[in-house]
Amino acid sequence: MLAASAVGVYLLVVAGATTSIADAVHACTTWPTCEGPILGDVGLAIAWTHRLLAAAVGALVVGAAVVGVRTGARRRVLGTLAVALVLYPVQIALGAFVALNGATAPFPGAHLATGMAIFAALVGALAWQLEAETGTDDETPVTETVEVPEIDDGPEGPPIGALSTRERITATAFAYFRLTKPRLMWLLCLVAAAGMALAAAHVAGPANPDLATSTILLTLGGGVLAIGASGTFNHVLERDIDKRMDRTSDRPIATHQLPVRNALAFGIALAVASLALFWQVNAIVAALGLAAILFYSVVYTLVLKPNTVQNTVIGGFAGSLPALIGWVAVTGSFDLPGLALAGIIFLWTPAHFYNLALAYKEDYARGGFPMMPVVRGETETRKHIVYYLGATLIAAGVMVSITSLGPLYTLTTALLGAVFLWAVVRLHRERTEQAAFRAFHASNAYLGALLIAIVVDALAI
Repeated sequence: MLAASAVGVYLLVVAGATTSIADAVHACTTWPTCEGPILGDVGLAIAWTHRLLAAAVGALVVGAAVVGVRTGARRRVLGTLAVALVLYPVQIALGAFVALNGATAPFPGAHLATGMAIFAALVGALAWQLEAETGTDDETPVTETVEVPEIDDGPEGPPIGALSTRERITATAFAYFRLTKPRLMWLLCLVAAAGMALAAAHVAGPANPDLATSTILLTLGGGVLAIGASGTFNHVLERDIDKRMDRTSDRPIATHQLPVRNALAFGIALAVASLALFWQVNAIVAALGLAAILFYSVVYTLVLKPNTVQNTVIGGFAGSLPALIGWVAVTGSFDLPGLALAGIIFLWTPAHFYNLALAYKEDYARGGFPMMPVVRGETETRKHIVYYLGATLIAAGVMVSITSLGPLYTLTTALLGAVFLWAVVRLHRERTEQAAFRAFHASNAYLGALLIAIVVDALAI
């Protein structure tokens, strides 16, 4: 009931922030009912649907509170539910005022903020209720340090020199390809593409001359090379640790398929080529590209990842930079929608990666990394996944209110967000590696679909 209430409130909030609902305000200027026939009037139909859904969701929130009291839920669960119950009538009153007086400032903003506060309260209640129902005590004690075991140089695969010439060339080429971490490329390039499309629509619609083919190719090409360079440097710097972990023990440098000096030269070449392409777009894009490479390769890999449990959270900054690169490639400057898109990626990163950390908890412990499940335990990690998922959805909802994105984006963030939340709730119930991977893939599906929706909606504006 808490999960359904949260999803219902979120759907109401993001739908209420779209242009279609804003137009429906003019179609229905009475409250609580609308005057006139619904059939044939899209505005009236939307207004009626929104108000009926608000009533149904309100009843669901009240029902969740009643069940919480009757089943003896924790005080903080009941406290956050009480906040939601108090704010819900306020939200209704603000909606009524907007309907009767028009969408005049500051009431639409207050209406949105109150709805987001209700959603945040429900997400908090859900996280704490799941913690109470599924948490365990037999977990790793809280500590900021993890003892690093000795490197085990076990047997390696056949050296490339023992292969035929054709096999050696193919194996070497594939080894260099693996250094670039190609699985990261499609999503990060999609982030940059969403930033470019959003910027083009924000500045002057889809016909904006700044969104030229050359801009797209240079930005995405530079992005691919920058990601490849960052991945290569990561392979070089973590080559000894990679040998300790099952999921990374077959990497090209860890297995001596490639010499370190060759891999380092390859990474430098990719970085230089990336900056050369970015520079042809503009100087700010080149600076952001350099910052992305240095942050992931040096700050995240050498400083954050081996030293703090907050490595994943702070490391999300590297993943958010492609959004800014895409935006600045078109506009040449920073603006609120571009920063909001970067914020979505930043908040999504822990909700996404903590699932993988749960699945590979023992592996990360062998590598000596103080990941959240290793340091704080699995119960705390699952709770933080809910926190960051809620924060991601709030940021995605804010994007609706500050841009002209349409119903495709709204439906995507609501429906795929609900799927992501469902997978996380199942993760709490099942507490298995399979459930962690399911939530991991659900997070990928949510962000990928959201970015595609941004591109489609932005180009349609």
